[in-house]
Amino acid sequence: MPVQTRNATAQANRRRYEELRSIGQGASFDALPAATQRGSAAIAPASLIEEEEVPGGWYTTMRLRRREVLRLVDLTGNATPALIAWRDGDPAERMNLADTVKVQWTAALRRGRIVLSDMGRVMFSIVEDTCGTHDALVGGSVCASDGGAGHRNTRANFVAAAGKLGLDRRDIPAALSLFSPVSVGPDGAFAWRQESKVSGDFIDLRAEMDALVAISNCPHPLQAIGLEASRSILVLRHQGLAYGESDPCNNVGAEVVRAFARTNRLCK
Repeated sequence: MPVQTRNATAQANRRRYEELRSIGQGASFDALPAATQRGSAAIAPASLIEEEEVPGGWYTTMRLRRREVLRLVDLTGNATPALIAWRDGDPAERMNLADTVKVQWTAALRRGRIVLSDMGRVMFSIVEDTCGTHDALVGGSVCASDGGAGHRNTRANFVAAAGKLGLDRRDIPAALSLFSPVSVGPDGAFAWRQESKVSGDFIDLRAEMDALVAISNCPHPLQAIGLEASRSILVLRHQGLAYGESDPCNNVGAEVVRAFARTNRLCK
């Protein structure tokens, strides 16, 4: 192919990309709901299914049924739990952050956004969220990022968690780090914004399919290590609210609508 033809094709593809990005971001951002107010969205005692406090450095696993809601609460303002998930019944389908970011044209996951599986289906909807500071880019901590001081790390926790769920380390997808205020500078470098951390922040993830979930409560790779005792999180599994037509997630962009349609065909 001649150079001029290749250049013209590349320019046309770039214009098409910019057009689609403009449409996708415009449709999404305009429709996003406001952040949840701290202290609101109380869980009725009758709707609470399970409650667990996870200390700093440790992990937990659970099974969520479709339409159940997983609430994580940062009790101290220091926690940065990482979360991964698989479809219960067929764990070959798992959480996919690359597609989550690509389909929604943003890595800024907050109330109104969704988390996709690698089959283009919705695993979770973010129905409540007080902070909007969740990191879908850096990933969880590993041995090399724990300071070499014997601290537990997210990779090791997820290997143990996967084993408890009958899975293997090869089944572990990239992790979503919650309450993790990561920004990206003009030079592409990551930065940590500690001033954005507030005790009592919480997020509600509504399961859109039966899911296996693993949560590791270790420091984020960009965060100061140590202080495990002050990183506790509260994990609550509950029935959630019936939002009806005011649902914060179902209609935020055409790609999201299609993802829900694919999910609903599989999960009745």
